[in-house]
Amino acid sequence: MQSPAATISDYLATLPGGRRQIVEAVRNVIVANLDGGYAEGMQYGMIGYAVPHSIFPAGYHCDPKQPLPFAGLASQKNYVSLYLMGLYSGCTEENETDEVRWFRDAWAASGKKKLDMGKACVRFKKLDDVPLDVIGEAIRRIPAQLYIERYQAGLAAAGKGGRTSRKA
Repeated sequence: MQSPAATISDYLATLPGGRRQIVEAVRNVIVANLDGGYAEGMQYGMIGYAVPHSIFPAGYHCDPKQPLPFAGLASQKNYVSLYLMGLYSGCTEENETDEVRWFRDAWAASGKKKLDMGKACVRFKKLDDVPLDVIGEAIRRIPAQLYIERYQAGLAAAGKGGRTSRKA
């Protein structure tokens, strides 16, 4: 469910108290572990974390006007979604990446509620169900330059051609 909010503050203000608490806690962990090559903002009607055009001018291949999405955080109708495109980058129908396998194992080892994950989307209903340290480590493990390299490799492998980036 996309929000029409233009700012993160506006987005958070629209959430009911319990849901806002969950989103703010996960957001704080993301921001605390986010590489400086990413920027936080509203993207696709949710809180987004992306590689800005100043670092990756080509933008997102599906919509080059958009910065390259890395992660997203959204309050949906029945749960909160955390989109971890950085983990999923490089996965195929047959194979998960080492990052996804690490994430699944770390979540299971946390003793929290069973992971509800589909491709890049992690779903949860309560903050107690989320191993925040695992979320933080997942964000920290993929700095922007590594993500750009994996993204370009994925495009090249799919026959869409890699695009060049420039470091900030």
